[in-house]
Amino acid sequence: MRQAPGRIERLVLLNTHARPDSEEATANRRRLMALAEKDFPGVIASLMPKLMTGEHLRDADLTGTITEMALGVGKEAFLRQQRAIIGRIDSRPHLAAIGCPTLVVAARADALMPVELLAELASGIPGATLEIVEDSGHVASLEQPGRVADLLVRWLRS
Repeated sequence: MRQAPGRIERLVLLNTHARPDSEEATANRRRLMALAEKDFPGVIASLMPKLMTGEHLRDADLTGTITEMALGVGKEAFLRQQRAIIGRIDSRPHLAAIGCPTLVVAARADALMPVELLAELASGIPGATLEIVEDSGHVASLEQPGRVADLLVRWLRS
C-alpha cells in the first residue's frame, strides 16, 4: 500500500496488525530462529498450539497440512520471515492514507494476533470493515475456510 497505493483497488488484511515487533516478541523470534537452525520441525511443533484452537489441534489432517506447508516453505524462508518481522516498521501512522475499501479479518481465538490489535488496525483505516471469525486461531483460512471464503466473496461483491 505504501509503495503503490494507486494500484490497489481493494485490500484484505487477515490475522495481522500494524505495530512493530515488541522487545519480548523479538526475543522470542530470536529463540525460535536459533532453534530452527538445529531443529526446524521442532519449531513447527512448538508454534502449532499458538496457531489453532484446541479443537483444531486435535485434527491430524489439519495439523499435517500446516506441517507440510511449513516444511515446504522451509527453514531459510522461515528465518527470512522472522528477520523481516523483527525489522517491521510501525505502520499505524500510515493507516489513514489507505484510501481503498479495506476488510480486516480477525480470529476470535488468535493467540498471535488478538482481536484488539486487528480492531486497532481497522479503526486506523478510513471506512475499513472488521469481521471476526469465531472458533478459529491464527490460521482462520484453514480452520474456518468456508467462513473466510464467505466473508471474502460477500465483501468483494459489495
